[in-house]
Amino acid sequence: MNYAWNFITPTPEQAAIATQLADALGIHPLLGRLLVNRGITDVMEARRFFHPQLNELLDPFLFRDMAKAVDRLNQALARKERILVYGDYDVDGCTAVALVYKFIQQYYSNIDYYIPDRYDEGYGVSRQGIEYAHNTGVRLVIVLDCGIKAVEAIAYAKQLGIDFIICDHHVPDDELPPAVAILNAKRRDATYPYTDLSGCGVGFKFMQAFAQSNGIEFSKLTPLLDLCVVSIASDLVPIMGENRILAYHGLRQINASPSVGLRAIIDVCGLSGREISMSDLVFKIGPRINASGRMQNGKEAVALLVETDEQQAHMQADLVNHYNDQRKDLDKSMTEEANQIVESLNNEHEHKAIVIYNEEWHKGLIGIVASRLSEIYLRPSVVLTRSDDMATGSARSVDGFDIYKAVESCRDLLENFGGHTYAAGLTLRVENIDEFRRRFIQYVEENLDTTQYHQQIDIEATISFRDITHRFFTDLKRFNPFGPSNPRPVFCTHQVYDYGTSKVVGRRQEHIKLELVDNKSSNVMNGIAFGQSSQARYIKTKQSFDIAYAIEENTHKRGEVQLQIEDIRPLP
Repeated sequence: MNYAWNFITPTPEQAAIATQLADALGIHPLLGRLLVNRGITDVMEARRFFHPQLNELLDPFLFRDMAKAVDRLNQALARKERILVYGDYDVDGCTAVALVYKFIQQYYSNIDYYIPDRYDEGYGVSRQGIEYAHNTGVRLVIVLDCGIKAVEAIAYAKQLGIDFIICDHHVPDDELPPAVAILNAKRRDATYPYTDLSGCGVGFKFMQAFAQSNGIEFSKLTPLLDLCVVSIASDLVPIMGENRILAYHGLRQINASPSVGLRAIIDVCGLSGREISMSDLVFKIGPRINASGRMQNGKEAVALLVETDEQQAHMQADLVNHYNDQRKDLDKSMTEEANQIVESLNNEHEHKAIVIYNEEWHKGLIGIVASRLSEIYLRPSVVLTRSDDMATGSARSVDGFDIYKAVESCRDLLENFGGHTYAAGLTLRVENIDEFRRRFIQYVEENLDTTQYHQQIDIEATISFRDITHRFFTDLKRFNPFGPSNPRPVFCTHQVYDYGTSKVVGRRQEHIKLELVDNKSSNVMNGIAFGQSSQARYIKTKQSFDIAYAIEENTHKRGEVQLQIEDIRPLP
């Protein structure tokens, strides 16, 4: 696959700390190195990492404005005011709305939820959404996963006598909206020590504080952790600190007792009867929730997530699954068109960024296409389409580059924008596209390190097959759940060769099922190399080669270790 292999080599000081950790914890020295690579340098921190505890969650009242938010919600309940839970149409927003709505609904019935239409209203707090709140007698709106930039919209709502509580995790501007309370750990005057919660995570902290203020036991919140972990996985936030605690216990919840709606999605994904992993959430469950907002309206996804009737939930899950099938077909054709546009541009390969526009493209899928282009061309990408008389776009980044700052550098050309380090959304006038393209590319070329052009595998340690014992694998599994800031470890073994039974498999004969031995042990290791059948001829010559791989459990043979081979490097 022509990856660059980056071997992570510890300094002498890091190696010494890794040895100390391994000795104190009774784990393999190489696993001590993995801890150090994740910034863990003392035994107590390591024990908290391996055993995340819900009682170690931070005090939600450390959030600036949390007391104000809880007081206003309690006031609304006491006055019997109508409450509207409002959120973004993506996975994070839909899970956040479902979580807050489900929890408050247990104690209060005068509550509704609202997801703006991606096409009629666009991202964030819309004038149409405020009119809906006003016309239905809403006095308090809890907005989740958006709202931090809705200065004018929330000012308008305030004139109508509607208060807002904002629960967001996106980067704010200097001017904050005139809300009753703003829960956002990224605001400049923030007091909350953890800045990487998902939007749903911020909603969970709000409900945690609400529960505390009303003497509600924490155990009433734990059933909602399945929604939290779906948002954490899908929004690609770091899986360290408080997110690790929420994700760890969220996975336990979704495997032991998922909500009716999530169980229905698990069924249509074909995941029933097996352990749900973070990968399943990212690639199977999350996309189906997302598909509702991309193809129709995210409110259908929330309806599924809050459903309590199993038969109704399965009908809704089938519909969401249908939307996902439609999404995949359209996504494929749009990506092919986008590739053709990029390849047809004479000087596009000379630039460090891609900005393309097609007014016919489906607005709900441009983010997926931007992600595909970033993966294919290894450069920041912006994909734009037309929405009424405006151009709307999605930007996606590459590792180590802050695309939000790149978009922000062109803010005078934009009508609206928002996002975070690796993803952003923007709206601009069609006549400004060419100037935006010029300035965005210029910013990227001045700020992107050219070493980021190469697709890279970070290899955490070189090991032999004899190191992969049952104990080693058992301890390695304790690093779960994996995700940003805690990636699934990739190892290297030198000079392995075919045991004689490796073969090409797959519908199109695109994969290799391997049985390998190395030159230091007689252990035979099973492996799978997806999309690497071009290496099969070399492997069958019985010549040795190096492999970079992750270690996983074989889903077809429980308890058996399998290597997921990321790259194969023939020896010269």
